[in-house]
Amino acid sequence: MTAPSAGPSAGAGFPLDLNLDAPDKIARWRPLVHWLLAIPHLIVLYALGIVEGVVWILAFFAILFTGNMPESFFGIIVMVHRYQWRVASYVLFMREQYPGFEFPTAGTDPATDPAHLSVEPAPKLSRGLIFVKWLLAFPHYIVLLFLFIGVYVVGIIGFFAVLITGKWPEGMRNYIVGVIRWANRVSIY
Repeated sequence: MTAPSAGPSAGAGFPLDLNLDAPDKIARWRPLVHWLLAIPHLIVLYALGIVEGVVWILAFFAILFTGNMPESFFGIIVMVHRYQWRVASYVLFMREQYPGFEFPTAGTDPATDPAHLSVEPAPKLSRGLIFVKWLLAFPHYIVLLFLFIGVYVVGIIGFFAVLITGKWPEGMRNYIVGVIRWANRVSIY
């Protein structure tokens, strides 16, 4: 039985759609080893984070001079966010299926993994807004800081819940997915 664990429709009206379509039942031993099994993915994520940082800088100048983000830059940024979500959903033992080492750069998720992340590209970007977008997102960062403290606490409670019951409590899992969805939307903005 697969329970929809990501809450209400994730993409309604937003350019980013993040969801998790995995059963909420997890083998009780998984929280003890998922972090260990994810080490190869974490190493890849570290390298992809460096690449993404370089692409963000190049995209900044591309938007500044042309008003558009090159499709290849957009694809790399979406790919890194998608891969981060897939690895995070595994490390947080929210699913049993091991994430593949797949790097699709399309904005629309190919749906080969239970953790879905799709992003629609903006048709036109403002050259001047790139200087103040970080300022407009600042209140989100402050709220997300406190919400991620909650994610940490919920993750610890979820760890013991899965160890004891073999199932993620639905509300807690939805909370974590919701906070990660919000953080990704702010990051894509």
